[in-house]
Amino acid sequence: MNYRTLGRTGIKVSPYCLGAMMFGAVGNPDHDDSIRIIHKALDAGINFIDTADFYSRGESETIVGKAIKDRRDNVVLATKAHLPMGEDPNQQGNSRRWLVRALDDSLRRLQTDHVDLFQVHRPDPSVDVEETLSALSDLVRSGKVRAIGTSTFPASDIVEAQWVAERHGLQRFRSEQPPYSILNRGIEREVLPVCQRYGMGTLVWSPLAGGLLTGRYRRGQQPNSHRAGFGFRHLRDERRLDAIEQLIPVAEAAGMSLTHLATAFVITHPGVTSAIIGPRTMDQLDDLLAGAETILSDDVLDRIDAIVPPGTDIGMLDMAYDPPAIEQARLRRRPTDERAASADIVPSYQ
Repeated sequence: MNYRTLGRTGIKVSPYCLGAMMFGAVGNPDHDDSIRIIHKALDAGINFIDTADFYSRGESETIVGKAIKDRRDNVVLATKAHLPMGEDPNQQGNSRRWLVRALDDSLRRLQTDHVDLFQVHRPDPSVDVEETLSALSDLVRSGKVRAIGTSTFPASDIVEAQWVAERHGLQRFRSEQPPYSILNRGIEREVLPVCQRYGMGTLVWSPLAGGLLTGRYRRGQQPNSHRAGFGFRHLRDERRLDAIEQLIPVAEAAGMSLTHLATAFVITHPGVTSAIIGPRTMDQLDDLLAGAETILSDDVLDRIDAIVPPGTDIGMLDMAYDPPAIEQARLRRRPTDERAASADIVPSYQ
């Protein structure tokens, strides 16, 4: 592996980060098999593992903890908190109250006294970012966390957090974890440039576009896959399937699989530190590792650009983050009596 520096932290990480979301009830419930997959990834030179408390309600962290117990010093370990971990409304979010407890719970499951990267899994508009950064700064000072990061933050939120940290002398977010693939290139416009400007590392998730870029999902065919059972709409998006049909010949002409084309594409961007690969089976890991030496020529990259222009998204992943201004209609629409351009009273029409 050609190790890269995670932003300006000085931490060296592999270009592939092993994502642990598929270890546990949601993906592979066999702990021993999952541990064998983790060990093989580590033996291949991957030194970066990313998990989260939310993955199979802590089971993923438990599996990772067992797998790295005797190899902890050689692993850059990342986890996340924010998503709900119970029915209590305070068992979620980015408040100090929750993040402190969530980290302690994660450390217990991971069987370690610290994580190298602790990330807030999603933005939380209900919490002042200073509150979040203050809590995370204390966790860094306590020695339980080495660096802090974000996941799926809009560029404006990243910039705000950097300014708040500087103004109040708090720890800065050192990384961002956004979705990125050939089909979802929107972060090329602002998120990646902002991360580069502030010296933040990026570990991008879903480089295979939620499974679409494996080539197993084709127009007019009924996929028989583990992921298809979850009913994700993005797997049936006609625009995305059209792009897949155009990308397959590009991969074939370059003498590689669509999967290898996709993973090589994301780590080619100079703003990307690592691509999170999330195998569920040993065969999937073997296939991903087989593409580790793939290099895309400028000609291949130009052909990809012609199909999916830089900075554009073709559809969206079901699990992608929408800020409140997009998700909530009331934030996009004035009250009816304020919508008219004229000062005169205008009747409303159904």
